[in-house]
Amino acid sequence: MNEAGLRAFGAVVTVAAYAALCVATYARHRRLRLTAERDAAALSGSPDASAPVTLVLFASQTGQAEMIARQTARQLHASGTPVRVLELNALDFVTLAAARRALFVASTYGEGDAADGASVFVEHVMNASPDLSLLRYAVLALGDRQYTNFCAFGRALDEWLFATGAQRDANRIDVDNSDPAALATWHAQWGSLGGAIAETDDGFAPWRLVTRERLNPGSVGGPVFHLALHPETGALPEWQSGDLVQIAVASDPRRARDYSISSIHGDGELQLLVRQERHPDGTLGAASGLLTSTLSIGDSIALRLRPHRAFRLDGNEERPLILIGNGTGLAGLRAHLHQRAAVGRHDNWLVFGERQAAFDFLYREELEDWLGTGVLQRLDMVFSRDQTERRYVQHRLLQAAVSLRAWLANGAAVYVCGSLQGMATGVDAALREIAGEALWHDITASGRYRRDIY
Repeated sequence: MNEAGLRAFGAVVTVAAYAALCVATYARHRRLRLTAERDAAALSGSPDASAPVTLVLFASQTGQAEMIARQTARQLHASGTPVRVLELNALDFVTLAAARRALFVASTYGEGDAADGASVFVEHVMNASPDLSLLRYAVLALGDRQYTNFCAFGRALDEWLFATGAQRDANRIDVDNSDPAALATWHAQWGSLGGAIAETDDGFAPWRLVTRERLNPGSVGGPVFHLALHPETGALPEWQSGDLVQIAVASDPRRARDYSISSIHGDGELQLLVRQERHPDGTLGAASGLLTSTLSIGDSIALRLRPHRAFRLDGNEERPLILIGNGTGLAGLRAHLHQRAAVGRHDNWLVFGERQAAFDFLYREELEDWLGTGVLQRLDMVFSRDQTERRYVQHRLLQAAVSLRAWLANGAAVYVCGSLQGMATGVDAALREIAGEALWHDITASGRYRRDIY
């Protein structure tokens, strides 16, 4: 075969491979959608078709509230109660006013804020004063006592519902870091599934550390490591870009640590981007120290995959993407870029911040290669300490306001990953200013604004 023939054959093979990947991706998403529809149809049924539907509503940041809401719905359905599960942002006043019972599973993140899955509900429903005197309700508030305003959103939701005239079916339950006793109390109120949950496998399995590489030698910040892990036994399980992994820590078994997965299943391994935490007394963070120091290559650690539906590409696969983050928040954004590169979507813009270009340009070779090959249409790196005046990603967004507004008007989705303090709050304010009230409402209401922040 001559050179022209070889090139033509190579092109055909490439196109065929890309088409097969697209078909596989479509089939997977269709399968997930059909499964969700079957689950919803099954929950809506009941031995007593005349029984009123109970709403099970959730406000989730990392997926825990959604998981508990669906567990609650399954046990209600098993007891003969028709159920409808909704994210709070999908709930309108008419649906709530027509309900006779609603169970709320509400996460608080940061210093008392509502989870992103409730932002539209807070703005458009909780700012009103409806008459909900026919509604009976209960609230499960999820939070973390490390924060001053523990379970603040769940408490505010409970107080607002009571002020509208709704009647408590049970007192609010506040949950600190997935406290099993508090969750068992909740499940006991709505069926017998609580005991069954406690007896099932918790999903943790041994994974072997195969790669560890420091990415920022010389940095004034904490050491950042690229890690790769393989399951100790069996095939590599499936996950989606945007998902999390939980690390079990022997010294604190009640509180698994969440990390954004930095790779996709097609990479053949689970990759993480971890900054080593060091406490004031010099000791290392329980999970970060284990991953970045204590474990040797070849050693195993207990972990489990955790779906993070609020940060997946679900519904935004065909949109341009604006990816914004800082520090190890690059992990979740990098997974999305791996996925976009795999399916041939190149309408991606990354805005990312760190300290100094000389030491903190994480995954530099990969990012610059993506820029050169077109996977990234635009790459804006912001290094806060490379000039006298500190500059951060929110400042770069404001500088690029015209281009950013054009991307948003063209239907782009925005994914933000990284620290809550400073970055995420500053980025949120900048985006709202750039988009304007009407466009920003459309972006948040349509699921085009997703965040994985900590």
